[in-house]
Amino acid sequence: GKGYYTAIVLNLFSMSQQILHIAGWSTCAFYRRASSVLGSLSVLFPTKIKVVDHSFPSRAEYRQWLIEGGFREKVSDARAHGHSSSPFTWIAETAGEPDPAAIKDFIGGHDDTLGWCREYCAPADASGGAAPTSVAAMADDGHKGDHGYDYDLVVIGGGSGGLAASKEASALGAKVAVLDFVKPSPAGTKWGLGGTCVNVGCIPKKLMHNAAIINESIHADAAAFGIGPVPTGVESASTGIETKHAWVSMRENVQNHIRSLNFKYRVNLREKGVSYLNKLGKFKDAHTLEVTDKKGRVSEITASRFIIAVGGRPTPLECEGGELAISSDDIFALENSPGKTLCVGASYISLECAGFLAGIGHDVTVAVRSILLRGFDREVADKIGSYMEDHGIKFRKEVVPSKLEKVEGDKIKVTFSNGETDIYDTVLVAIGRQADTQKLGLENIGVETNSRNFKIPTKFEQSSVPNVYAIGDVMEGCPELTPVAIQAGVQLSRRLFGGSKEPMDYKNICTTVFTPIEYGCCGYSEDEAIEKFGADNVEVYHKSFMPLEWSLSDSRSVHQAFTKVIVDKSDNERVLGIHFVGPNAGEVLQGYGTAMKKGITFQDLADTVGIHPTSAEEIVTLTVTKSSGEDAAAGGC
Repeated sequence: GKGYYTAIVLNLFSMSQQILHIAGWSTCAFYRRASSVLGSLSVLFPTKIKVVDHSFPSRAEYRQWLIEGGFREKVSDARAHGHSSSPFTWIAETAGEPDPAAIKDFIGGHDDTLGWCREYCAPADASGGAAPTSVAAMADDGHKGDHGYDYDLVVIGGGSGGLAASKEASALGAKVAVLDFVKPSPAGTKWGLGGTCVNVGCIPKKLMHNAAIINESIHADAAAFGIGPVPTGVESASTGIETKHAWVSMRENVQNHIRSLNFKYRVNLREKGVSYLNKLGKFKDAHTLEVTDKKGRVSEITASRFIIAVGGRPTPLECEGGELAISSDDIFALENSPGKTLCVGASYISLECAGFLAGIGHDVTVAVRSILLRGFDREVADKIGSYMEDHGIKFRKEVVPSKLEKVEGDKIKVTFSNGETDIYDTVLVAIGRQADTQKLGLENIGVETNSRNFKIPTKFEQSSVPNVYAIGDVMEGCPELTPVAIQAGVQLSRRLFGGSKEPMDYKNICTTVFTPIEYGCCGYSEDEAIEKFGADNVEVYHKSFMPLEWSLSDSRSVHQAFTKVIVDKSDNERVLGIHFVGPNAGEVLQGYGTAMKKGITFQDLADTVGIHPTSAEEIVTLTVTKSSGEDAAAGGC
């Protein structure tokens, strides 16, 4: 009906160009008319709509493909299963040959397609009300109220996403259990309930990053603000302060905080009526798990539905002696100071760890195979690399370790691919992550996984087995971010048990990299925007500036903070991406993420009155474009 394709149309105002497919036989008047109208829209809105035409020579060949060939039956939207007329129109993720797995929304036939086009061209709602979201058309998973299984839902994995999904489902009346069993890292590190973020990710990383910021501020800023030790008989403060970092104290305090969170999660599950099972699960069939407790005792539980939320684990170093390296699963719980450290990889995890280790006084080297921060804005990545180098972090570029070996007791000699060697106290590998799905028995029930990273392909978080779902880092194409897993888990539970049809929106999600100079971003990078929308349609507003809190410190003068806003010139300068490099980047970007969700334009930013004096106001006072060639350095107040 009209409401359904209105929702689909409104989803086109997302950042990405939408790909519409239309199939029919070449002499069919209805197919030709619908195809012509769609083609006209693609001419009028080239950055928003791409049309892929699948024309069959005859009615018989079209029906052979659609009906006898089974294409319509493979579409998750049940409306498609009875469709036999020409045309057959849908929205997909790719522009190649028809692929049922890539279909995002089924539009329908001739009348539905023209209705969709009318809605697309209709004026916006004058009432100013919020636009409805698209509809999550999931396959029927067979769930019934009288299913007879032990649970309505079993969540496998007690990380942020799994806990959020389980509590929401329970609040909606479902009988829910959470399985959480932490397998030790290869180095033997174990942790409690809460998953990667709480135990070996975001939380300890941010706390140790903060330790580095405190230490840097003492050395870089304290004297300029008149803070320092006062020697006997001297009235003015000294020009610097000597500090010594105590790794054991920091580690103990961080781990105590984590343990308090582990306890709170256990209590919270009990208060929400969720059964907590400290057991390792493996699928026996689509409704049965074989579960093993820490003493090796095996039992079975059954459920109508399952959510897989086991997250990922670090990819190991594949070279001789690679087992001598530790990972981010280990660094935050090391009993003793890591000392001289080699960080292998140029991911944000590697650079964040290198940053806080150097910031608290360690000798740190980063081994970089190709480029820093792949997937992030290249201009910004280069600025971060330069900042880190100037703050004492060494980079070995275009090399990887080829051999690790123990020398001089517990030290590690590393031989690099260029033949050079060095000796380190600790080697930390952060070259990527893989989904922790290999021992779940997914092959027993036919759940498909990516052979490279073991992630689960889904549509609306639903796997190839209808009653088995996946959220968070284990899901193919999902940003590996804790708030994403939480939001996806809550919204999935609302669809499964609360009657919601609202899908998770994975577009325009803010993130921050906690390198020594922080980097927050939302939307497209400059390179991605040019590739997607064309260089002629993209403009960049940018500025380098000195944060006020840095302005008194001579040692801060080498580097400046930086921001840029990327816009689509062909669409009223709609904002495609916002990037910020400087203090408190995450705090600065969060609010702009909301604005991006609402389709903000550059004029909206320009019309916003900034908060003075802050770094955040630099985003709403941008005036210099890259195309102008003018100096982007800010001056004055």
